[in-house]
Amino acid sequence: MLPRPAPSPGLGILCKIGSVSVFVAMSALIKAVSDTVPPGQAVFFRSAFALPVILGWLALQGDLARGWRTRNPMGHVWRGLMGTLAMLCTFTGLGLLPLPEVTAIGYAAPLLVVIFAAMFLGEQVRAFRLSTVALGLVGVLVVLSPRLTALGGETSDAEKLGAVIVLSGAACAALAQVFVRKMVATEGTAAIVFWFSVTASGMALLTLPFGWVWPDPLVLGMLILAGLMGGVGQILLTSAYRFADAGLVAPFDYASILFAILIGYVIFDEVPTGTVLAGAALVVLAGLLIIWRERQLGLERARQRAAAQQKGL
Repeated sequence: MLPRPAPSPGLGILCKIGSVSVFVAMSALIKAVSDTVPPGQAVFFRSAFALPVILGWLALQGDLARGWRTRNPMGHVWRGLMGTLAMLCTFTGLGLLPLPEVTAIGYAAPLLVVIFAAMFLGEQVRAFRLSTVALGLVGVLVVLSPRLTALGGETSDAEKLGAVIVLSGAACAALAQVFVRKMVATEGTAAIVFWFSVTASGMALLTLPFGWVWPDPLVLGMLILAGLMGGVGQILLTSAYRFADAGLVAPFDYASILFAILIGYVIFDEVPTGTVLAGAALVVLAGLLIIWRERQLGLERARQRAAAQQKGL
């Protein structure tokens, strides 16, 4: 395996922004074919065609021979199940809701990770994080309110269902991240990325009896491109955290709402409502506060370790 590269904050930020833009563009491709391709089939193409990109990346890293090895196969199965369900729900929602709205609801995932990590991993959650999670969830409720209440006016049943499905996908994504947190103790990043694509491809095949279609050349090309972009996005995301600290690059996740608004407007003629923007702003604020707090705690722990080492000299 190649050694970890020297820190490069600027390059890390560029990789993060690149990954965010690629993932939003991938979602736009899935949305564009959602009228003709079932969500399960889209999940298969997204996962299966990411594999060649990931394998090529492992080869360039000098990690192809051992990067896929695992000590916890069942962990990958559970992570794959939750991740596949998350994709299935999100891809279904893309066919029912505007792209910016799906993106905003998806911001519930990192908030739910805090709750699930406390429930299942025993992680301590203090008052500050609880209050910021509560703020973020209020933002999610603001985004959802027109779909699930009388405020929605002409909201269709399909749009209401789409909102519930996307929120369910965010919960599944959060559970997948909890499994990843448990797995990092024994599993390398390469193995986690590789086996997720494998398990998601296999699980997506289970939806074959539910009406897969034979796509025309244009749709087929869009599906393949979505898969390749998913692989590229995953590599850029991983590279971002190799070049820079998580606390520095994590806030750039929220650039996705800007890309989603731009692509939604230009490609799908979608204009986000003031309610969606206000709710998204609350969720982004909560997420940034959590990231800031975690960074402060990390710096404090580093100072304590340095002080302890100094005393031991």
